[in-house]
Amino acid sequence: MGLSATIVSSWIIMAVLVGTAIALTRHMRETPGSAQTVAEAVVMTMQRAIDDVLPRERAIVFPFVATLWIFIVAANLSGIIPGVSSPTADLSATAALAVLTFFFVHWTGVRSVGLRRYLEHYVSPNPIMLPFEIISEISRTITLAVRLFGNMMSLELAALIVVGIAGFLVPIPLLLLHIVEALIQAYIFGMLALVYVAGGIEIQRHHFEREAS
Repeated sequence: MGLSATIVSSWIIMAVLVGTAIALTRHMRETPGSAQTVAEAVVMTMQRAIDDVLPRERAIVFPFVATLWIFIVAANLSGIIPGVSSPTADLSATAALAVLTFFFVHWTGVRSVGLRRYLEHYVSPNPIMLPFEIISEISRTITLAVRLFGNMMSLELAALIVVGIAGFLVPIPLLLLHIVEALIQAYIFGMLALVYVAGGIEIQRHHFEREAS
């Protein structure tokens, strides 16, 4: 059983991102060059986005959400390369990202109030709520995976159809559309993950403070 194109392209993207990160951090200067300036601007933009939603937990949330954003942007944009299909146009890849987000959301919730109190939330105020909470968690994870997959797959199909009809007379508009859509979809996925984490933490805190009072 051979490796799928999605796995190969995903590992190549990760290797490129890790190599880029190492190269940038090894050559950091007090007076930044153009590459360092761009990298710092990207990091500061992501930090501000997280601060708008969950400022007190930025140190915990930033590594995961920022990694999601960067990887998804790179994966989405890889579809621009001729002969390469975006890994995010494969449901298995987006499902893996959604599952990682699922576990991260619950890890941060447990970390914020402890395992017992976190689990108590799912049966509060009545144990009958447990099945509905489980369905909500599963459907939310599925929605994350399908939304990104559907948008990227439809974008690539639309590009193939337009190129098939009009030939290569419209490469620039298609390229710009792909870039914009890639950035938007990465932003939406990361923000949804951030909102889910924030919602879990705030619900647990509210539950804890209510019990304490």
